[in-house]
Amino acid sequence: MSTGRRVWQLHEAKARFSELFKRARADGPQRVVKQGGEAVMIVPIEQFEQLVERADQPASLAEFFRSAPTGGEPLDLTRKRDATRTIKW
Repeated sequence: MSTGRRVWQLHEAKARFSELFKRARADGPQRVVKQGGEAVMIVPIEQFEQLVERADQPASLAEFFRSAPTGGEPLDLTRKRDATRTIKW
């Protein structure tokens, strides 16, 4: 058998789950496909947690500020105009 990413048929994955588990840990994600085309990916927990962490991050800085908790109050982002000062030359 080759190492690395592999596609498993569901019946094969059920019959050889211990090997599927070991390959996912050693070689990375393993795809399990059902006859109708449905599929799942078996991944090591560390990789899954990284993906979840990235998915929770805002897409952009603007989105981060839009989603920031403000206690229900809208942010006042208007620029304050300071009084001008006279500079002596």
